[in-house]
Amino acid sequence: MTGLVLKLAPGERVLVNGAVIENGDRRSRLTIMTPNANILRLRDAIRPGEANTPVRRVCYIAQLVLSGDAETPTARMQLLRGIEQLSQVLLDSDSRSQLAAATTAIGEGDFYRALKRLRALLPREERLLAAGAA
Repeated sequence: MTGLVLKLAPGERVLVNGAVIENGDRRSRLTIMTPNANILRLRDAIRPGEANTPVRRVCYIAQLVLSGDAETPTARMQLLRGIEQLSQVLLDSDSRSQLAAATTAIGEGDFYRALKRLRALLPREERLLAAGAA
């Protein structure tokens, strides 16, 4: 049986189904066997004030579902609306692929995988915003 493998650094925190778990003094590896468990690495978490770009806002919504701070049906609609808006701007094939994979994950209720796909767009967004500011 396979599962999600988390590799944690010493002292790293992770949110699992609403519970904050902190790793001890050594690196560790955990396998999450429960399907559809809500997992969020707190080092990767976007704080409310950091959700200040289109991709970051969509990531933040997915993160709220994983932390248990948003109702799934409402968040699903917001995520799909946000992805639709992003797809009108991010036209390259890699971005389209990430957005399609995120949409599929949301449809399957896998918000962790959706967040992972959406986070992959952050460097691209950062480059586009930097180029637009220049």
